[in-house]
Amino acid sequence: MAPSFVARLGIEHPLIQAPMSGSTTPALVAAVSNAGALGSLGAGYLEPQAILDQADEVRTLSDKPFGLNLFVLPESFEVDMAAVDAARRALDALMEREGLAVRTTIPARWAPSFHDQFAALCEARPAVASFAFDLITSAQVRQLKQLGIVVVGTATTVAEARAWEALGADAVSLQSAEAGGHRGTFLHDAEDGMIGLFALLPLAARAVKIPLIAAGGIMDGRGMLAAEVLGAAASQLGTAFLACPECGAAAGWKRDLPQSAEQDVTTIRSFSGRAARGLRNTYVKAMADISASLPAYPVTNALTSPLRKAAVAAGRPDLTNEWCGQGAGLSRTMPAGELVAVLMDEYAQARRAFAFD
Repeated sequence: MAPSFVARLGIEHPLIQAPMSGSTTPALVAAVSNAGALGSLGAGYLEPQAILDQADEVRTLSDKPFGLNLFVLPESFEVDMAAVDAARRALDALMEREGLAVRTTIPARWAPSFHDQFAALCEARPAVASFAFDLITSAQVRQLKQLGIVVVGTATTVAEARAWEALGADAVSLQSAEAGGHRGTFLHDAEDGMIGLFALLPLAARAVKIPLIAAGGIMDGRGMLAAEVLGAAASQLGTAFLACPECGAAAGWKRDLPQSAEQDVTTIRSFSGRAARGLRNTYVKAMADISASLPAYPVTNALTSPLRKAAVAAGRPDLTNEWCGQGAGLSRTMPAGELVAVLMDEYAQARRAFAFD
């Protein structure tokens, strides 16, 4: 399965760089694609014109296939303004205690229009379109396929993988409990979608026929081979690329990753109102008692956005979202193209060591 799926994507290696919204840059995407893997642009936070601009920038840097990812959201949200006011008071008080002058505001929109983002994605025509947080419509799947775009859905359970297969997706990205960033769970509570990769992969491989992409905790070529043995057609690595110079993650965030212990990675809701995996830092500890009462995504995400930007500017990574997966301590600082080469060399060595070749 792996060679045919990789060939269909038009890439050389069974390796996908995860589309980390807010951290992926055109330079990172292009560097990964130029190295023979699939670079992926996380566009969940981008307005439509920014999607088009960044896709154009990728194409100025690379003529190789790349992917583009969106968060599937409704066009409008029911917002409890009393909860918003309470969240603002708590956030503003925290920033005042920590010496940051910025304060929360009410944005014009809580999130970009998914309808308009989808239209921009279709205009950009990446090789691969991937989606998280929910299913897209069958009409949208047909539209993407008519454009020759490979459709990949994110699933955290077997039931979600089946839902994407039934919809007509070309592949499913299995986001295990070890994965960093926002959870893609949509049929269950986030806690019920926290399934380890070594269990989730064979369970899903038995249940669906479309290719599976392994995502979560994979930091080297040995992990890629292990995922393949368990049924993956390709491996998707995100945290492994966060420390690359082309990545848009803040400098302090990059410094914290290799120093982190495995117990420092936890499930966090207080940055965005949606379960996500990252480091338990000053902000996370300070907001722990009220995390459950914060408005759901994307409301809290919009409220904390200026605070996170101010924290980065002030060199305070401990006050911003340091998303990462369970293997953060295995991070390596090197250019993205070099990292792809190292990963594939490790993968080849592992294959030889276990007599796969």
